[in-house]
Amino acid sequence: MEQIKTVAVQPSVIAPQPATPALDEKVVKKLPIDNNAKVKFVVIGLVVVAAGVLTGRALSGVSAEGGQATPTANVSENPEGATVDESVFADSAQGTLHEGGIEGEGTHYLDTGAGAEKYVYLLSTVLDLDPFIDKKVEVFGQTLAAEHAGWLMDVGRVKEIQ
Repeated sequence: MEQIKTVAVQPSVIAPQPATPALDEKVVKKLPIDNNAKVKFVVIGLVVVAAGVLTGRALSGVSAEGGQATPTANVSENPEGATVDESVFADSAQGTLHEGGIEGEGTHYLDTGAGAEKYVYLLSTVLDLDPFIDKKVEVFGQTLAAEHAGWLMDVGRVKEIQ
């Protein structure tokens, strides 16, 4: 038969290795960047900024010479209000213009003389109705859908009567 031998194993002493590098050893090192690359980045940045400024100036309508904004069409210079395409504002009503709407609909109303239930509630996307308050006027506009107003109109032209 075979003889079984037992061998005693001596534990060896192994020093533990640190998980982090020594303090004097740098982990992060600077990447080599030459001066030509720095100059390219600066030039590209300046070109991008200049392009943005020029685009903003062009879109805002400011001329490069005088720094004045380009003129736009005035909404209402004549006393009757804005000049608009009459086919768009085909509806009309007459009465005395007053300030106020009904439950958030309209900014003004037209008293036609037939009672409060027959008021024409008005708003305007093209002209200011305030100069015509308490005056007898004829308004030309487009009828809009409303929840509370019996008649809601977007006014495009106002004609003072008298």
